[in-house]
Amino acid sequence: MSDSTDLYVKIANHDNVAVALKDIPEGTEVLGVKAVMDIPRGHKMALTDIAEGENIVKYGFPIGHAKAAVKAGSQVHTQNTKTNLSGTLEYKYEPVAPAAPDTLLQGRTFQGYKRADGRVGIRNEVWIINTVGCVNKTAEELARRASMINDGRVDGVYTFVHPFGCSQLGDDHENTRTILADLVKHPNAGAVLVLGLGCENNTVPEFKKLLGEYDESRVRFLVTQEVGDELVEGVAMLDELMSVAAADKREECPVSELIVGLKCGGSDGLSGITANPLVGRFSDSLIGAGGSTILTEVPEMFGAETILMNRAESEEVFDKTVHLINDFKEYFLKHDQVVYENPSPGNKDGGITTLEDKSLGCIQKGGQAPVVDVIPYAGRVEKKGLTLLNGPGNDIVSTTAMTAAGAVMILFTTGRGNPMGAPVPTLKIATNSNLAERKPNWIDFNAGVAAEGKSLDDTNKDFCELIIEIASGKEARNEINGYREISIFKDGVIL
Repeated sequence: MSDSTDLYVKIANHDNVAVALKDIPEGTEVLGVKAVMDIPRGHKMALTDIAEGENIVKYGFPIGHAKAAVKAGSQVHTQNTKTNLSGTLEYKYEPVAPAAPDTLLQGRTFQGYKRADGRVGIRNEVWIINTVGCVNKTAEELARRASMINDGRVDGVYTFVHPFGCSQLGDDHENTRTILADLVKHPNAGAVLVLGLGCENNTVPEFKKLLGEYDESRVRFLVTQEVGDELVEGVAMLDELMSVAAADKREECPVSELIVGLKCGGSDGLSGITANPLVGRFSDSLIGAGGSTILTEVPEMFGAETILMNRAESEEVFDKTVHLINDFKEYFLKHDQVVYENPSPGNKDGGITTLEDKSLGCIQKGGQAPVVDVIPYAGRVEKKGLTLLNGPGNDIVSTTAMTAAGAVMILFTTGRGNPMGAPVPTLKIATNSNLAERKPNWIDFNAGVAAEGKSLDDTNKDFCELIIEIASGKEARNEINGYREISIFKDGVIL
């Protein structure tokens, strides 16, 4: 940050705006410029006169251009700013030198569960995975009954309802099947009951083929049309699965075994200044220790994509990143939608003006580490380091995709607040202290202290300790609240 006080921050040297860390009253001087109006917290103030058509610069990059002349000291927001974004683009690979490895977490360990396939989980739960939405309520009742007889054998019995598994075609049907198969094999699940109906497209016999090899003592199948009382049969199976998983015990594991998803939602003007850079610091720390992180929300890379492209560790990864961006833009255009239909009304209320503004803040979560891989929607992480995952910005769809990709924990930054949770621990990191104080039942960590005099490096030290505690068994707020859900991406028709 080039200039910062407890009242405002100018992020990069040649920015022509500053961001209010607190409400700036009219007449207040900021870097020699008097505010000519009240500037709300998280919003931007012009540091110089900006001519019509001139770029608005924040984070050192354009976030749009002035629709009309902007007077120094004025608020810079949707009323006078327009995006520079359009359709697909051509890109040139201009690699940047990788940052020095972060050593903060090197040598650190956590207490996790080593699985037979070599992966490591941070929970030992029993999951009920539905092949089709028709058995959602059956699954919920089975989870309720099994929880009553768990008696502490496992960390819990959970199901994640969804409406699909039938009446889908092509990629939609295969994506549903693959996401569900990924969940069956997730390392946070010590055992799984796959629950089917019997007449769906995603039949249990076909689903077994997709699963490939599995431990028959830990993955059981129940087709409800083929038994008398599916609740009696299901509870008996779950009882056996809990007993099998109960033999698993936590043991010391290096942090290099962690795969962590990076997400933001309900963002505000401080997201790219406090919480997202904090998560980026953590990502660099984990990768420096040999671990893995996942960055998705592709539409929220638009306008900042070249930063990620030039961090690609090879030209092959660069090419994959170009396709990731342009293919998602084509998805918008195919549906006759503009690529910059973002930010949301809540984002704008919080001070985010254009998609470039949002994207430049969003990618802060990816830190400075090289991009080592790009994987498709429903793909799984295959390399250590920072992986880009194809997927939308929608909170539940993207957290589901990261879970399926192998994330055992998700870090979710928010400036407005959001209570939802993925099937895995979903830590909410507040961008501002006001939110953390108002919603302690939602928020796991307050990154707002980074706008109040505490350095990001010191904040990251505290944050890393919390991550290790969560990985070792401490419950995240979404777990305490019982908030766990999934949503699967749909693009095509439903029969």
